[in-house]
Amino acid sequence: MPHAACVQRPLWPRLFAGLLALLCAALPQQGVQAQGARNFATLALVAEPQTLDPMASSADLVATIMQHVYETLYTFDAKWNVVPMLAEGMPKVSADGKTYAITLRRGVMLHNGRELSADDVVASLQRWMEQSPRGKAMGRVVGSLRAQGALGIEVVLREAYAPLLAQLALPSGMAAIMARDAIASPLKDFVGTGPYRFKERRPDQFVLLTRFERYSARQEPASGYGGRRAAAIEELRFVPVPNAATRVEGALAGQYDYADLLPVEALPRLEKSGGKTLAIMTPAFGFAYLVLNTREGVAASQPLRQAIQTALGAGEMLAAGFGDTRFFVAEANHFPKGSPFYSTAGADQYNQRNAARARDAAAQAGYQGAPVRVLTSRQYDFHYNMAQLMAGQLRRAGFRVELDVVDWATLVQRRNDPKLWDIYVTHSGQLPDPMLSPPQLGDGAPGWWDTPAKRAALRAFNVEIDPTKRAALWGTVQQLIYDEVPYVNVGKFHGLSAKSPALENYQSAIWPFFWNAKIGQGHAPQTR
Repeated sequence: MPHAACVQRPLWPRLFAGLLALLCAALPQQGVQAQGARNFATLALVAEPQTLDPMASSADLVATIMQHVYETLYTFDAKWNVVPMLAEGMPKVSADGKTYAITLRRGVMLHNGRELSADDVVASLQRWMEQSPRGKAMGRVVGSLRAQGALGIEVVLREAYAPLLAQLALPSGMAAIMARDAIASPLKDFVGTGPYRFKERRPDQFVLLTRFERYSARQEPASGYGGRRAAAIEELRFVPVPNAATRVEGALAGQYDYADLLPVEALPRLEKSGGKTLAIMTPAFGFAYLVLNTREGVAASQPLRQAIQTALGAGEMLAAGFGDTRFFVAEANHFPKGSPFYSTAGADQYNQRNAARARDAAAQAGYQGAPVRVLTSRQYDFHYNMAQLMAGQLRRAGFRVELDVVDWATLVQRRNDPKLWDIYVTHSGQLPDPMLSPPQLGDGAPGWWDTPAKRAALRAFNVEIDPTKRAALWGTVQQLIYDEVPYVNVGKFHGLSAKSPALENYQSAIWPFFWNAKIGQGHAPQTR
């Protein structure tokens, strides 16, 4: 039999097809094919993600990208209330707070083409409790986790655990629900339920996500991370741009539809761009903090950690990091006024900047000049600027300081090895429940804080399900953080980013998301 392409067909169908093609070419195209239209977005992030496994890292980079691919049982609305996402509704909770019955939404499709089931959820949460610091903390209190039919999950706790639903909702260190047959360590196939599916990764170039045509959206109005999600943009291209100045220039030139975490000194230029780019300030974006290595090295000594804390001036560090006072707040309370977790416990140990007292305390603790190795990165310019200022404060107090400046992916890798650092500089989102951030309040996070006092204070805090009583218990935990110094909360800050006029309906968020956003077709095309 001859090849199909060689079969002779009647002439008139071919003539008709040719005329039709000419006619279509002459007519204006609709939708994403219209003249000058595009339907992709180029999104500049601060660095290359060290992994795309959302359980293997609590890094914001990973959460920002992979929250488009994976979803959680619950999420947060615009007021930080926990709301259902893959779950059909809020769980049924037993009177003693130990048993949670969760029903999944029917008809939710995985990226591999089959329907999500309770078995997928159970396998995903089991992996989360094995690999994620947040999951490990929850795993300690989970007595059993099992499927109840095709769409039911039952979680039985050994004791009440008040932050359970908030932990399941968080994008960072995500309790991502994935296809059970794609689960592996390390992950090779990224099969979730999100509005976008993974297409390609080219290290140091981009991560490309494409619209999932069979996405099962919720019907509630969009609110924060909750409600209806629609993939109006066909392709999301996340590009690592480690140099902050390059992100600024790219935003001003229209090279990026979105540029994340820009230096605050760029604000006047963004505001004077003549509409070429739009500045976005995210209030209460997060807090900067320093993690101390409690396992090995200089900071393994609690008295030396206290001496380091005494030497630090948080106000000076924030000024070095952000410059403009509109962008930061130096205050001892970990949660702002108005939050149920507002507390002044330990305030006398914050922002001391007392070099003489720190020198004496270090001498009494037996400090003999070993280097304090500070791990930081230029990808977040405020991290680097604060580290430089902190190094000077510590040197004035008699400490020998070594700055180890690396790219962010390397920092995230090195912080897992206690032999390589004593302090690293980072930040986290300002979230509604203390157990959501920082991960050092969980188990196994870099810094490895694990003391009897921590376990006792956090157990009392987490088993209390009465919100008023639980709020009062946070002061005990905050005091313990100042006493044992597993990390130093430097202060709160607002975030600055930028978007192009073409990116419409973008909603500012701690972990930027681009479902429900769209590319306005009245704007000039962007070349890739």
